[in-house]
Amino acid sequence: MSDRITSNHLGRAAFVYIRQSTVTQLERNRESTDRQYKLADRAVQLGWRRDQVRLIDDDLGLSGSGAVHREGFEIMASEVALGRVGLILAIEVSRLARNNAEWYRLLDFCGLTDTLIGDEDGIYHPGLYNDRLLLGLKGTMSEAELHVLRARLNGGIRNKAARGELQRALPVGFVWGEKDGEVLFDPDEAVRNAIRTVFEKFAEMGSVRQVWIWLRTEKLLFPSRPHTGSKIRWITPTYHAIHTILDSPVYAGVYLYGRSRHERYIDSNGQMCKRVRRLPPSEWQVFIRDHHQGFIDWETYEMNKARIARNTRPGPHQAGGAIREGAALLQGLACCGHCGRKLHVYYQGKSSTPGYYCPGNTLVNGKAFWCLRIGGVHIDRAVAEAFLNAITPAGVEAALQAEREIEADRDAALLQWQHHVDRAQYEADAAERRYRAVEPENRLVARNLETEWEKKLGELTAAKDELEQRRRLPSRQLTEMQRDSLRALGTDLRFVWIAQTTTDRDRKELLQTLLEEVIIRAERQENSAHLTLRWRGGAITELDVARPPRVPPLRTDEDTIELVRRLAPHYSNAVIAGILNRQGRRTVRGERFTAISVSALRQYWNLPHFERRTKLPDGEPVTIRDAATILGVAPSTLHRCLNDGIIVGEQLTPGAPWRIRVTEELRARFAPEAPEGYVPLVDAMRILGVSRQTVLQRVKRGQLEALHITRGRRKGLYVKILDAQIPLFDTGSEASV
Repeated sequence: MSDRITSNHLGRAAFVYIRQSTVTQLERNRESTDRQYKLADRAVQLGWRRDQVRLIDDDLGLSGSGAVHREGFEIMASEVALGRVGLILAIEVSRLARNNAEWYRLLDFCGLTDTLIGDEDGIYHPGLYNDRLLLGLKGTMSEAELHVLRARLNGGIRNKAARGELQRALPVGFVWGEKDGEVLFDPDEAVRNAIRTVFEKFAEMGSVRQVWIWLRTEKLLFPSRPHTGSKIRWITPTYHAIHTILDSPVYAGVYLYGRSRHERYIDSNGQMCKRVRRLPPSEWQVFIRDHHQGFIDWETYEMNKARIARNTRPGPHQAGGAIREGAALLQGLACCGHCGRKLHVYYQGKSSTPGYYCPGNTLVNGKAFWCLRIGGVHIDRAVAEAFLNAITPAGVEAALQAEREIEADRDAALLQWQHHVDRAQYEADAAERRYRAVEPENRLVARNLETEWEKKLGELTAAKDELEQRRRLPSRQLTEMQRDSLRALGTDLRFVWIAQTTTDRDRKELLQTLLEEVIIRAERQENSAHLTLRWRGGAITELDVARPPRVPPLRTDEDTIELVRRLAPHYSNAVIAGILNRQGRRTVRGERFTAISVSALRQYWNLPHFERRTKLPDGEPVTIRDAATILGVAPSTLHRCLNDGIIVGEQLTPGAPWRIRVTEELRARFAPEAPEGYVPLVDAMRILGVSRQTVLQRVKRGQLEALHITRGRRKGLYVKILDAQIPLFDTGSEASV
């Protein structure tokens, strides 16, 4: 036992730290792991009890360079700082740490808490100068050794990669050959055809998303390799998988190395972390063109990349963008002739008429600055005419090419499904061979193989049924009559251009095949627009397009506006619309007024808004509904009183709701009970011997006093009858009044 070990050390725990740098070392270097676990026996030999020895193996498979978080090391360091550890054992100090930051932190903790550190060379006390000096040298050498090992490995890797011989993971469709650096096509024909189909459909459609949608529509499966060395799996295609194939230079015969770089950084918690940063092509370490045969050549790859870049949302001063479904034909092509910015598209009206405007008025000089805003109907028509005149000589060839593409679509889909059937047949045959190779008595294995065989047979049957069903579908191959019609249309593409089956997206795709840019310049005072068509290849065409005459703006007549101004403070939009319609008024477009159109008039002319007041002063005109609430009667009762002329109402304009001024005099005409001398209207008619209309006329002229009783079984109009008013004779003239 070492003379540095005291009873104080033996009274505390002994930690055995076990670590391997990588999972691969953990799987292959089993002897090193076993040696580290056996250090527990050495701790017992040094005087510690078996129950005092603690194994720290939480960091197996983790590097000690400080780039990753080691939970086991942190636990050990915290226990040392708390003074609970007497000895730390490791096979060598490089197991504890390969970076000086963690190594010297551990030495400081051990020196302060009187903790020993041991390896195969001996026992050290970090609190002693000579031992700390030796441990410091060992830590420095451990860090330097890691650097040297990495430099040697990386140097060899880079040297081999520079020759194009370093075997890295290859994308789907390629495999490594037997020679150094030899890259071959995948021997599976189905895999090769699936990759070729992606490039062919992209050349036809020009959009990654359209290729992905076509594959999903045809219900085609796509090859995928989860990791290096695994078998090909056929899965439903994803957008990311299609984009990765079109974006990878490997499919163009290029060998690449060093497209990313590992960097260290400090996170928000102060921990050192690693991340992978993708580098631009100019910083790639190895780039070897024509290294192997690719599915496409380098020129085609560059054109595909440029096409994908144009489909992304363009930045300022950049034309392009993915083709949309709108009616504006120059979307992505039109540029402002005043400031050079890309023109934006707008649609207006019920028919969604397209137009173009320059965003420079809002981006630079504010909304007060006018740059360009112009309708697109006449401009699109002029550009389409110039395009058709330019492309007519190639019409026949374009028609024949369209015929070939229609036939190729069906053939490509059927070929993929035929490969799917062949692959299912192979898997079913392999499952059958495995089943027949097993001994019948081994039922545990035979049952599983039989189940797998049945599953593969089911997949084979489903694949054959799908292939047969697709073969029975009506062929999209053109008949001889259709071919003749297509060739006839090729001589005059105008019929194709205006056909209902030709979508706006198809027209824009045709335009962008030849047109690079359309520069539009127009002055606000001029009645024409000047177009500059820049064709692919550098040709320039100048056009002058007459703009339609400006139509004077529609405006509501002043009488209606003045009437709305008078009604606005008193009525809501819906009520005002009803008043205007009852008066036979119409909007500037000849339509009936609605609450929305009245609201638009309010906002445009800055008219006051209606606000319902909860409390009104006496004598202020109120609606019949509000007056009925104040007087305690039904609105219909007030309407009858208005019609009979017993109370007085007023209207702001004919057709407007009646309003009543609630005064003390009006309140006095409504009472809960009838005073003495007042009788109901029916009794007054009988007593006076006259008609109802005659009684009401006398009440209006003030010859009779009347009250409206609001309570009781016989509520209603009561008339005051005096004895002097009872006639002795019922005169005909009086009755007829």
